[in-house]
Amino acid sequence: MMVKHIVMWKIQGINGLSKEEVAANIKSELEALNGQIEGLLSLEVGIDFLHSDSSYDVVLYSELESKEALDFYQSHPLHVQVATNTVKPAATSRIVVDYEI
Repeated sequence: MMVKHIVMWKIQGINGLSKEEVAANIKSELEALNGQIEGLLSLEVGIDFLHSDSSYDVVLYSELESKEALDFYQSHPLHVQVATNTVKPAATSRIVVDYEI
């Protein structure tokens, strides 16, 4: 069964970059994973424009071939590099949902 993997982050500016610049970097680096990891069918990243108190700043929406493909994606060196070097240092909060369709 196909899996949808959705993650949302609240982020902060880091290393002299504004929150908006960090969000743009996260979007660019995550979307560069498209076509690079076996089993990852599609991945898109959105940046919130409303900026309400309940808004998260960045969302990742991805579709993968299976649960096994999700496991492979999550441990893949390209994904780990982006998560470790770009996302985690800026993230102040993270929520995730994974479901099969």
